[in-house]
Amino acid sequence: MQESPLAPLLKDRFDDLPSQMQVAARWLTGHPLEVALLSMREQARRAGVPAATMSRIAKRLGFDGFDALKALHAKLLREPPSSYQARAEHLIARQRGHSEQSLIVEMLSTSEQQLRQLASSPFTGAMEAAAETLSKAERVFCVASRACFSVAFLYHYVRSLVSNDSVLLDGAGGIGIDSLRTVTPRDALLAISVAPYTRQTLDAALFASERKAKVVVITDSSLSPLARAADTAIIVPTDTASFFPSMTPSLAAAECLAALVAVKRGESALAALAESEQQLSAFGAYVVAPRGRSNGNGRTAAHKRKRRAE
Repeated sequence: MQESPLAPLLKDRFDDLPSQMQVAARWLTGHPLEVALLSMREQARRAGVPAATMSRIAKRLGFDGFDALKALHAKLLREPPSSYQARAEHLIARQRGHSEQSLIVEMLSTSEQQLRQLASSPFTGAMEAAAETLSKAERVFCVASRACFSVAFLYHYVRSLVSNDSVLLDGAGGIGIDSLRTVTPRDALLAISVAPYTRQTLDAALFASERKAKVVVITDSSLSPLARAADTAIIVPTDTASFFPSMTPSLAAAECLAALVAVKRGESALAALAESEQQLSAFGAYVVAPRGRSNGNGRTAAHKRKRRAE
């Protein structure tokens, strides 16, 4: 929880305050984000005191009025909280009085704007450079942790359909990263991490770089530790109304990279895809819809007619 800037002011004065002001003080220090967002009257209602008490306590603490007290708390909104818990608290406080639909619309609108921004340079230039590196590599090691793992897995899975040179650094017992010991200058590493950056992903990037392998990263800032260890850095936004960073732009980057590599591989990618689809078909990997219209439980109208005839 972000600490209220009133806490230091009230530390030695609380016991001297009238009882109503003490009630207001407890509410103000316990809800710093709401102090920045809500009107004085709404805050007084929630605290269970008259609105005049809010004005009086502001002046008692040395402010010109309640607006000045509120402005002090607005700083909390300008400085992003550092922990998921603090961000969630910010989200919950900001969302009070608003519909769930408004949050859905805001998050989706943000994602839409971010994806549009990615369609221009310097993002497209970095993508082209990264695709060139990854398509020429003898092997591509893919590494990411926690939420970013989904991005690494997506790229690895799609690439594995068009070639057999992708290595996902994941395995039971925590030994997945051990495969990186075989990395050579002919290989490349694709590493994904956004703030807060995971140590194993950064260590893998540094390890591969020391062994002269090409390092491509997807990260959220040119100043991130991952970007500083990279030959090519794809910078994606992660801003969102939620408390957790958005993975949508990172996933979009992985999809673009996989498609670009397939295009660069050309005929060899087509041949590999044919083999992949034959294997998937042999193992019945996907549900194949029966011919005819389904009645909702997987049986077709033709199947029902056959049963009636019998």
